[in-house]
Amino acid sequence: MVIKSVNLETVCGITSKLPDNQYMEIAFAGKSNVGKSSLINGLMNRKSLARTSSQPGKTQTINYYNVNNQMYFVDLPGYGYATANEKVKAQWGKLIEDYLHQSKMIKAVFLLIDIRHAPSENDCIMYDWILERGYKPIIIATKLDKIKRSQISKQIKLICDTLQVEDDTTVIPYSSMTKQGRDDIYELIDGMMESVEE
Repeated sequence: MVIKSVNLETVCGITSKLPDNQYMEIAFAGKSNVGKSSLINGLMNRKSLARTSSQPGKTQTINYYNVNNQMYFVDLPGYGYATANEKVKAQWGKLIEDYLHQSKMIKAVFLLIDIRHAPSENDCIMYDWILERGYKPIIIATKLDKIKRSQISKQIKLICDTLQVEDDTTVIPYSSMTKQGRDDIYELIDGMMESVEE
């Protein structure tokens, strides 16, 4: 996959109508501070188009990035930020649920999980939500550079066991520092593009 052009095309808040896009959408879900913006920037070969922040919970909108005029990367609000009030948490949940329920162009949903820890209750809820909407989540295990190589398979097993994933679920370990895992993600996306074009 070669990134030729990227632009932030649409931003949807809680009262916005979701766009009726013509290109396939790849959605990115994950709790606050799991490295979602860093992953999206890494895939788009941009340093800071998706806003990264030391303050978790910065993404409170659905952001549509037009990639190569062929597809959209859809950045969903980060969930589970501890200090957010209940009203804000409910709005994030509604935004994500509306998107999964209403968008007709979703080709895949990437669920980001921090490889260092067992998935949280919110992660498990999100995984089940995505399944209920008829999509098969692709798990991206982020922050790969924060653990030793010898721990990788044990941590991936922990993620899979906690989420109770289906047997053929794809899990890709990823590091935003070294970009390890990026080529595997590109390969998946290329496959999706081919299936759309057939």
